[in-house]
Amino acid sequence: MAEIVLVRHGQANSNATDELSYDQLSDLGRQQADWLGTHFRDMSQPFDRVLTGTLRRQVDTAGAMGFPKPVQDARLNELAYFELTEAARQQHHMSVPDSPAGFARYLPRVMELWTQDALEDVPERFDDFAQRVQSVIDDQCRAAGRALLVTSGGVIGMAVRHSLNLDTMGLAKVMLQIANASIHRLNYVHENLMLGGFNATPHLDDPDRAHARTYV
Repeated sequence: MAEIVLVRHGQANSNATDELSYDQLSDLGRQQADWLGTHFRDMSQPFDRVLTGTLRRQVDTAGAMGFPKPVQDARLNELAYFELTEAARQQHHMSVPDSPAGFARYLPRVMELWTQDALEDVPERFDDFAQRVQSVIDDQCRAAGRALLVTSGGVIGMAVRHSLNLDTMGLAKVMLQIANASIHRLNYVHENLMLGGFNATPHLDDPDRAHARTYV
């Protein structure tokens, strides 16, 4: 049996308009990660290995959790969100909406275009993204013990899609719900990948921390 615990990075620069400026934790993001690290230590369930992507916000989240030297694996890097939305704007006249309700309709449409190869000149095809996420999850399934993977919302959404065989709309709905510094569990038992937990934030359950529950 293998247990895979996926954690989304803490809140990043939510005012960013490109990947470079987004790729840094906010002060709140560091606090979220610190609280999460304390939660894991209190649980007294050590990890056999800790992996992150190569993105700064992922590595810094692991560091703030108390894991300063994770193994970095680029397969855990996020999808190219800003490039996808720019391609949708230029090629399909889709502008990013300014309301949560509008975004809930917008993201599934962008994902649909991406899965259909209808977005040109983007850094990565959907099938290639799906394959790299599946490959890193499969590697962890073959290893024994508990693995902590500190990554991003799109990667977590794809891992859940892999375990539940979701369609594009299901994937988009999952991605829309993933909170910063949230916990997701996959269990590999009897040669099957099972979803054991989704979007848990026990380190933020205290009413005094309600302000710290963020999604962007």
